[in-house]
Amino acid sequence: MSSRRSGTAPLFAALGDKTRLRLVSRLCDDGPLSITRLTAGSKVTRQAITKHLRVMEDAGLLRSTRHGRESVWQLDLQRLQEARRYLDLISKQWDDALQRLRAFVED
Repeated sequence: MSSRRSGTAPLFAALGDKTRLRLVSRLCDDGPLSITRLTAGSKVTRQAITKHLRVMEDAGLLRSTRHGRESVWQLDLQRLQEARRYLDLISKQWDDALQRLRAFVED
């Protein structure tokens, strides 16, 4: 089991890399994938992909299961939903602040 850290900071730190975002996108579109399939067509090495997957696993975004000699990686949808809820909360706070500013300016 991974050393999953709690909180949103590790989650957003893990998502703050374009290679990792591409991996998340691939896993969203294509479902669970092996490192071999995640590396196919990429200019990123297998070792680099593995490091990115481990960072996301530590943040609780991914989990892997062994299928023979390969590890198959899949997203933890609950963890992505946590990120979505947090972003929705921030969005609401901004909307509320803008409404207060608008009311102040219009008075």
